[in-house]
Formats: sequence, structure tokens, C-alpha cells
Amino acid sequence: QVQLVESGGGLVQAGGSLTLSCTTPGRTFGIYTMSWFRRSPGKEREFVAGINTSGDITKFADSVKGRFTISRDNAKNTVYLRMKNLKSEDTAVYYCAGRLGRIPVEGTSSYTYWGQGTQVTVSS
Repeated sequence: QVQLVESGGGLVQAGGSLTLSCTTPGRTFGIYTMSWFRRSPGKEREFVAGINTSGDITKFADSVKGRFTISRDNAKNTVYLRMKNLKSEDTAVYYCAGRLGRIPVEGTSSYTYWGQGTQVTVSS
């Protein structure tokens, strides 16, 4: 079982920046492709960004390209989502997720492990 714990959420003004972190106490973090998803009120959970095990393949939703970056530090068992130029439509609960696949994919059913989520609220 892999425990994922997100942190870094909060309230930020539109145009601002925020960095989310997701970590796990396990020693197998490096074998998992990691992604971030989000769920806005009244909407389905949607893919935001993903990164493969070595960090050289990333994938982003069109809505966040150019504004969000994803990175990982396997030595620290942590994946990061750096968000800039935040918009009110970025308001959501953000979840990190892990899968044993080689590349990040957008389908929620492809991920085995999930964190509890961290709230991001962007005020306009």
C-alpha cells in the first residue's frame, strides 16, 4: 500500500502562484508514474499533469499548459506541481495519484494510489 499525502493548498489571488507537494513515506516512490488531478464543484475529477518515473516525460492538460509545471525528486519521495498565473477556474481540490505504468495518462482508472486531496481556492 502506498500512502500519498498532499500539501501546499490554500487561498491565492488570481494571477498568483502556488506550489503543491505530494509525498509518501514508502521507499518505492521512484517506480511510480505520478500525476495530479483536480475536482471542481459539480465537475468530474480531471487530469492536470503527470510525470514519469525518471522525470523526463511530462504531460499537461491543455487548460494548464504554460502555467503549471510538474517535477519530482525521487530522493525526497516527492512530486511537485508548480502553478502560476492562477485563475478562478483553477479552484478545486487537487489530488496526486500514482500508477505503475511507464508514462502518465489521463484516465483516473489507470491510477492505483490516491492522496486525500488539498484545496486550492483562487479568488478573483
